[in-house]
Amino acid sequence: MSAKGPPLGTLRAFEAAARLESFSRAAEEIFVTHGAVSHQIRALERALGTALFLRNGRRVSLTTAGRHFAERVRSALRDLAEAAQFVRRAEADRVLTISTMPSFAARWLLPRLGRFMERHPAIALNIHTSFTLVDFQRDEVDLAVRFGRGNWPDLETQKFLEDEYFPVASPRFNRGRLPARPSDLGKFQLMRSDDEPWTPWFRAAGVKLEEPRGPVFSDSSLLLQAAVDKRGIALGRRTLVEADLHAGKLVRLFDIALPAAGANYLVWPKDKLSANAALLRDWLLEERQRAQQKGAGV
Repeated sequence: MSAKGPPLGTLRAFEAAARLESFSRAAEEIFVTHGAVSHQIRALERALGTALFLRNGRRVSLTTAGRHFAERVRSALRDLAEAAQFVRRAEADRVLTISTMPSFAARWLLPRLGRFMERHPAIALNIHTSFTLVDFQRDEVDLAVRFGRGNWPDLETQKFLEDEYFPVASPRFNRGRLPARPSDLGKFQLMRSDDEPWTPWFRAAGVKLEEPRGPVFSDSSLLLQAAVDKRGIALGRRTLVEADLHAGKLVRLFDIALPAAGANYLVWPKDKLSANAALLRDWLLEERQRAQQKGAGV
């Protein structure tokens, strides 16, 4: 037996045997053999120099010393359990999970995220990306960025970023010979994302072109990377292309933009915005303001 006291496993075996008044039932509860419990109790009694149980065949009962010791052990184990629960809660409070579409995470959030991490180094941030709507409780998500009209039941929403679409291309696409007029687009490889057809933009531009048969991407980030790689002209969403525009990897074609049918919203469970999630929400709104001041966003 250690000079620092009996091992925790021995104390758990003793507490179970004392509470159940049975070595066999204690063994079943803590998933060890009857012999293991019996051995641990005997070692504990030798270390304490006194009997803790009266043994009458297969039945056991606590001695007076055993009863006093059981009360102290039970209290100590309860304190340990509460301490462990406190630590687990503290660790859970440190973790913050935000859910977004993969394209928004890659093109808008990640380039800015270092500033949040520098400001709040104690917060462990998880980025959850998905093409489907997140289940806040099941997925343990604190805050989400969703694209739509903001009418999700049982959730609180705050409009974050409005959006629009316009054609973009690499400045080196087609050896730099880019279309001069919207009507010229029919001569080039045109690419788009799911559910974002070219036809509405053609109408806004006043040109009569058929919906192109070019590549269609389920992930807007891949669409824009294809445009950067000179694979074609993309119909891009402003919030996702702004970084590439400022870096000179893409250029905007024409001043005509088509307003998006929805907007990006910050979303969280009703009446369940944690303190850390509030910090992230406020930082995101600051980043929106920063983008406005640079003339790059919103």
